[in-house]
Parts: sequence; C-alpha cells; structure tokens
Amino acid sequence: MIIAIDFDGTCVTHEYPNVGKDINAVPVLKELVENGHQLVLFTMRSDNVQEEESSLNFETGNYLTDAVKWFNENGIPLYGIQTNPTQHTWTTSPKAYAQLYIDDAALGCPLKYDLKFADRPFVDWSMVREMLVQYGVLV
Repeated sequence: MIIAIDFDGTCVTHEYPNVGKDINAVPVLKELVENGHQLVLFTMRSDNVQEEESSLNFETGNYLTDAVKWFNENGIPLYGIQTNPTQHTWTTSPKAYAQLYIDDAALGCPLKYDLKFADRPFVDWSMVREMLVQYGVLV
C-alpha cells in the first residue's frame, strides 16, 4: 500500500520552520515499511530560495530537505517526496497519489493535546497503530 505522510504535527510536533519534537511516529513508520508499505512524504514544506525580484515574502531555508533528513536519520526509507514516483505514467495531477493519507489535519485522525509538550495538537501514533491493525494494514 502507498501511504502519504504529512510531516509537521504528524511525524513531529509543530515547530516549523524547525523540525519539531519526537512524537513516537518512528516505530510505526518503520513497521509500515517493514510490512512492505511505501511512504510518500506529503508536506507543505519546501526548500525556499528567495529570488531578488520576487514579490513573495518568506524566509529562505531548506525546510523540505530538513524533513527528508529526519526520515533518513531515523532509518525510514521514502518511496516518494511530494509525489508518487509512478503516477506520471497515468496522470498529470500534482496531487500525490496514495491509498492512505496520515495527516494531523485530516478529519478523524487521532490527536494528542499536551500543552506541556507542544502548543498545538499532534498525531497520536499509538491510536494510529491500533487503527492500522484494525483495518488490516498492520498485523
């Protein structure tokens, strides 16, 4: 199964532009890969390079690269980054194709609210794992 994974609030706490704190996503993400699932990083992060003549007003930085490094440092291989690498053969849609999307902003995604740890809710990976087992994605 191809699974699209958001980053901020999903793999780590919300601390953009920095990489947030660990929220126990690593064991479940590794288990997904070990069970043959393919992960596509699907995030709003990008590597921002400010052009001198650009009217855009944003801070420059390698924010997408930071997220990819997080996956690499945690030993979690990515099948794709922002896109499913095979979808170009059957669609020109910019939306990354996956059979499942895990995102803290998704309706029904179980969240933790721990103001001592983070000022915004983040994915509750123990409940996500239970749901994945319930739906037969993990055994």
